[in-house]
Amino acid sequence: MMSVALATEDELSEAVGVKLLSEHPVLAEIPPLLLRRNGFGYLRSRMNSWRQMANRQIVIVLTDLDRLACPLILLDDWLGVGRQAPQNLLLRIAEREVESWLLADHEALGNLLGGRGRFPVQPDTLPDPKQHLLGLAQRATRAVREDLVAKQGAVARQGIGYNRRLVDWVQTEWSPERAAARSPSLSRARNAVCEAAHRVVQAN
Repeated sequence: MMSVALATEDELSEAVGVKLLSEHPVLAEIPPLLLRRNGFGYLRSRMNSWRQMANRQIVIVLTDLDRLACPLILLDDWLGVGRQAPQNLLLRIAEREVESWLLADHEALGNLLGGRGRFPVQPDTLPDPKQHLLGLAQRATRAVREDLVAKQGAVARQGIGYNRRLVDWVQTEWSPERAAARSPSLSRARNAVCEAAHRVVQAN
């Protein structure tokens, strides 16, 4: 059975990546090798390693687009002009942040924050999805609000319980299938993972 490595830039992205893998039993059968450090610099600096690893296993690298104009710029930078990479190296980009993928599942978001009519219809187009999520969290229940929203005067953008709360929510409620209907970048990521799963099935 071919193993899977998942490289991400933070805890929340890792939870989302694991959830994408869980949609395919053939990929989730063996626990993925989780490779994570804070920030995209680690992912970018290890591209040669990801290429080498992808010659013998599936390697999913999940990063944020952040302030770049479009995904093609990031792909050219990380993969080189022409963007040639091993078939099993999946470099997937959340536009603009992984929070846009979370905002795309209105049903699960409503369970977390309450209310549904005010959620973004096209979260991939938001200039700052994380800030948008934090704005919505201002009107959540006190427990959720205190986890997600930073206290006044704090240095961090988010509350100290931000990752723990959202990771638990991703694991238990967030649906990639529902979210992909509103997030083209997530839909592309799901398709890439699905194609990788089919290759594994055919190879066995």
